[in-house]
Amino acid sequence: MKASRKIFYLTPLCALLAAGSVHATNGYFAHGYGMTAKGMGGASTAMTKDTFGGANNPASMVWVGDRMDIGVDLFSPRRSVSRQGSNGPFSPTGQYNGSVDSDSNYFLVPEFGYNKMLGSNMSVGVSVYGNGGMNTNYNGTQAGGAGAPSFAPSCAGAPSNMLFGCGKLGVDLMQLIVAPTFAYKINANHSVGISPLLGYQRFKVDGLQAFDETLDMDGPGPAPAGRFTSSQGNTTNRGYDSSTGWGVRIGWFGKVSDAVTLGAAYSTKMRMSAFDKYKGLFAEGGDFDIPENYNIGIAVKATPKTTLAFDIQQINYSNVKSIANGVSNSLASMAGGTFPVAPNRLGESNGSGFGWRDQTVFKLGVEHEYSQNLTLRAGYNYGKSPVRNSTIDDVTFNILAPGVVEKHLTLGATWILASKDELTVSYMHAFSNSVTGPSVTRLLGVGGTETLKMSQNALGVAYSKKF
Repeated sequence: MKASRKIFYLTPLCALLAAGSVHATNGYFAHGYGMTAKGMGGASTAMTKDTFGGANNPASMVWVGDRMDIGVDLFSPRRSVSRQGSNGPFSPTGQYNGSVDSDSNYFLVPEFGYNKMLGSNMSVGVSVYGNGGMNTNYNGTQAGGAGAPSFAPSCAGAPSNMLFGCGKLGVDLMQLIVAPTFAYKINANHSVGISPLLGYQRFKVDGLQAFDETLDMDGPGPAPAGRFTSSQGNTTNRGYDSSTGWGVRIGWFGKVSDAVTLGAAYSTKMRMSAFDKYKGLFAEGGDFDIPENYNIGIAVKATPKTTLAFDIQQINYSNVKSIANGVSNSLASMAGGTFPVAPNRLGESNGSGFGWRDQTVFKLGVEHEYSQNLTLRAGYNYGKSPVRNSTIDDVTFNILAPGVVEKHLTLGATWILASKDELTVSYMHAFSNSVTGPSVTRLLGVGGTETLKMSQNALGVAYSKKF
């Protein structure tokens, strides 16, 4: 009864704390869920170490016993963007060249999990975690401080940001998932599990005035005029909007021998309600679903004290139009002075997105029992950036969300305390990576190439109690 009251109080508390979180490593998904997995490069599908099965593999929860885990990451992403070589009609002297670093470099990312056994073959629990997110905060004097061009009417003459709006430029996307979980042992070696996924996301963007207003592409005098957006006034600077939705994750776990375990899990696309305040920005009227993803894993006990784990995860960003639609969709019809028409305007079915590809992530981890009270971990995580170096216009809108890191190195450790509780730490370094491509602003008379650059560090600690 006492344990039940603890989960009743702690679950909403951790959900509230997670509402301010940001995480962007594998695209905008976290590299791992649970501090143990984070220390092993995210490898977790065939492991049974903690109560984050709702995020990793629901079938694992029936093997962890009565347990609670609560932790927090100090996450530090470093982002910079630049434009070079612009020489179009609106930038004949390259005045819209420039570079800027994002502010807001430190974030706290909490996590919480709980599991309760119902006899020896069933368990119920919950995992509360930040699925991912994007956050940038550029000051309002990018692009060398040049005045905004005439195609951004409300900002003309004022210092321009990198996307030609006025004032600060940036985005804040948070995704929180609460995953109640039921797991069942089919027999002594195999289990299955299911987690309904209850999602909440929050979003705001500032600085995109150039894409919200009536535009005059030919400068002073008679000229065709139009708008990029299908819903003027619902594209930028509307403050926070929220969205809710649901999905489901299912999983299987199996001990195929004394030394080898296998696991597999599948998560449906999470159908989220639309961001009404930004229905003129995201495709399909403000839609921003959470992508379908699935993972398989193997863990091998190489020695009595050393375990190797390997996961492959697939994230299908291409199934969400607001993420996958081409960056240039809403601008490509500008040639010849025409303006986007349905369904190509921002906010419509084929409106511009971020141009992200699907991502396959490889996660390798090792765990070694150094002593009876100390376990050490290390890992490596690689996933090719969903934003690619390219000859097409896939870079520009990703100034808002440069999720381009690919290689992650991780370390971790768990101490068993005198009380038999556990203290776990993890560290992650995402090596600096950059992506360069032609600027879609050539369709607006600016042009050149743009470069996105990112690196990350994270240091986390978690406390675990067995009941």
